[in-house]
Amino acid sequence: MAGNTQSVCWRILLLTLLLALSACSMHLKALPGAIADAPSTAIASSEWTVIAAGLEWREISHDNDQLAQLKLLRIDPERYFFRAKYSPGAPHSLAQWRAREPEAAAIVNANFFDPSYQALGLVISDGEAYGSPYLERGGSFLVNQSRAAVRANSSMSHRELASAQQAVQGFPLLVEKGEQAYFGQATQQRARRTAIAEDAAGNILIISAPLLGPTLRDLSAFLAGSDLEIETAFNLDGGGSTLMAVRDIDYFQPSFDAVPAILAVYKG
Repeated sequence: MAGNTQSVCWRILLLTLLLALSACSMHLKALPGAIADAPSTAIASSEWTVIAAGLEWREISHDNDQLAQLKLLRIDPERYFFRAKYSPGAPHSLAQWRAREPEAAAIVNANFFDPSYQALGLVISDGEAYGSPYLERGGSFLVNQSRAAVRANSSMSHRELASAQQAVQGFPLLVEKGEQAYFGQATQQRARRTAIAEDAAGNILIISAPLLGPTLRDLSAFLAGSDLEIETAFNLDGGGSTLMAVRDIDYFQPSFDAVPAILAVYKG
């Protein structure tokens, strides 16, 4: 996606490996060192699996297409807290982010970024703001006074944004008020995806499509029409930036490209 891209040969090799792992339904356990960040797949499931109190995992095949499989992490913000981590101009691989945040229960990539690895949109990390906020398009994930929420930027109050201690932003908006929010035709190719959502119960959902994910329009329609009860969702950086780690189930999905911003989840 954004940033300095790996070579075409490396992308093809890693994608081939991902497809082979998906076809074989392998589950790779984390090993010490670099092997711990090998791409992995877990056993296919249509129900939520409890990892720990307040933390659940689910896999869904969009339109019965294994290549468009979605990995979902549902987080109770009463039991877990979130921090946006940003390293402007100095991107890191998943292995490096994990080394920097060893206590994180989960890690996912966040904002889009430019070729100099400066985040696009707003990042707020422990109360310190970086970048210029999107105010009309896309969405924001905010933590205000220990409350986590996903908001559409067009309907978000300036006070809510100004008081945030943690924030990441992205676009387009995928779900708003429980309804499909993206109908665009401009980006209709399939790609790896990362998204974040809030459901009707106030849970935060992190969503990743690590293989050949759905188009943005299809993802928007699916999330709105699913049994996930999503109220608001928006797209984070995807493509070569898509990464996800869930420590307690040994799920590690590295990105093609190093990224300067992540959202990390910690047990409260």
